[in-house]
Amino acid sequence: MEETRRSAEEFLDLIKKSRRGKFKIYIGMSAGVGKTFRMLQEAHTLLKNGIDVKLGYIETHNRKETQELVEGLPVVPRRKLFYRGKELEEMDVQAIINLRPEVVIVDELAHTNTEGSKNEKRWQDVLDILEAGINVISAVNIQHIESLNEEVKRITGIEVRERIPDSVLAQADEVVNIDLTADELINRLREGKIYSADKIELALTNFFRKEPILQLRELALKEVASQVERKVEQEISHSKAVRHERFMACISSNEKTARVVIRKTARLANYYNSKWYVLYVQIPGESADRIPLDKQRHLINNFKLATELGAEIIKVKNSRVSAAIIEQAELRKITTICVGKPHLNLIRVILATNVFNQLLKKLSMSEIDLVILS
Repeated sequence: MEETRRSAEEFLDLIKKSRRGKFKIYIGMSAGVGKTFRMLQEAHTLLKNGIDVKLGYIETHNRKETQELVEGLPVVPRRKLFYRGKELEEMDVQAIINLRPEVVIVDELAHTNTEGSKNEKRWQDVLDILEAGINVISAVNIQHIESLNEEVKRITGIEVRERIPDSVLAQADEVVNIDLTADELINRLREGKIYSADKIELALTNFFRKEPILQLRELALKEVASQVERKVEQEISHSKAVRHERFMACISSNEKTARVVIRKTARLANYYNSKWYVLYVQIPGESADRIPLDKQRHLINNFKLATELGAEIIKVKNSRVSAAIIEQAELRKITTICVGKPHLNLIRVILATNVFNQLLKKLSMSEIDLVILS
């Protein structure tokens, strides 16, 4: 009976996937590499070949070359909203769904919608459009990918607020990198092709420096290579017998360190195209009536982050953290357990118990790997 139900669910998933629109994402290392320009070029090509393509939302940033490419392409009028006394414009998702074009172009995938919109984020709008069976071409910069947030902050010194979950990128049928060398990008900036003249010098001393650009370029190339590898594994190597990786991130109520463990485990799971979990073991001192409100809030935020990145959340109560980790690892057929480095609260709890030796012994007797993340 259980096998029949599972088979029916799998077939239903196939039907839903076949009805869903195709999703293509252009990725770039920064603003100004030409993502919007490339999408508009593709839109013109599709239109010339008889494809019903429409611009759902395009942000030209007043760049002359980009604005010229908008000419001749059908545009879906934007929806007007009033917020704090100002008239703002957003993509009209319902109008796009009603018009049902074959392809819609949607820029700025990580954009946060104006308060009062149906969805908080534009990537959620795109998922609605895909579910309606409409193909979408969109674009995003590498610094807007959630699991890379800490790394981007380290490289640029800037924390990017608008981000998309890795799970959105994983749903793309095609991911294309728009690549430029650092020198080419800086030359484009100097020529006024990215920002207006009054902003160029400031940009050159901040974000548009050679070293961070090179590092962001490396991130973009690695990300696209990872997406291609996953695609190959799914569509070509599916028949080969391989070990199916399953990752489990073990977190404590410490907000900052837990976020690092979550993001790094998400990267690993994303690379291996594998299922992954986040485990929080609630010890007696952190029961609902004893845990401080700030720690409770941190946990809720971290669970939300993990869910957005594609994890399944596991919450268990146990005074013996190591025993709980072993139990869940065996139950979920985990191949890799990920924890933070020894200064984390979680490790202190593990080291303070005799069960730590039991954890290591159990792992040494199995094929489960233990990864300590910096």
